[in-house]
Amino acid sequence: MKLYGDRQSGNCYKVKLLMSFLRIDHEWIHVDILAGETKSDEFLLKNPNGKIPVLELTDGRFLSESNAILNYLAAGTGFLPADKYLFAKVLEWQFFEQYSHEPYIAVARYIAKYLGLPRDREAEYESKQQGGHRALGVMEKRLSGMPYLVGDSLTTADIALYGYTHVAHEGGFDLSNYPGILAWIDRVTAHPGYVAMS
Repeated sequence: MKLYGDRQSGNCYKVKLLMSFLRIDHEWIHVDILAGETKSDEFLLKNPNGKIPVLELTDGRFLSESNAILNYLAAGTGFLPADKYLFAKVLEWQFFEQYSHEPYIAVARYIAKYLGLPRDREAEYESKQQGGHRALGVMEKRLSGMPYLVGDSLTTADIALYGYTHVAHEGGFDLSNYPGILAWIDRVTAHPGYVAMS
């Protein structure tokens, strides 16, 4: 398999992390988003939406959207529950990640880390803080009484949300007031096969 992505992107990293947990052999192909590589004709053949990550399967087919890739790779493993209700709970958290978490925490981080917090983006950066803390509050409420987001073991729900949560401070989000999240981050980090964002 080939994984097209940016190592500093949480959406790409979470796929890399699951592949490490599952010991899936793959080739990493760096894509420079700031240089416009996702808009090239060659890349758009892989994903017409022009976004990373993209997974190229061994038969030449392509798969995009990070959470879809996670669930494809995790199918039939302990990272994706067989129980119908628990599977739906995984999806619930993944939709939460994409709609209530990523648009605030990941975007604030992008403005600060990738763009260097330019003056003309400061207001947008500040506008992301309240929504980001709201999302972290939802996670904290769950993780203050549970080891993982779904059930008693690590699933793709955790991996999906770990991607940007563990680097939320790079977007201005102080996690010191979220002890449940910090303990959860430690549990994910301690999981066999863990690989850090590089």
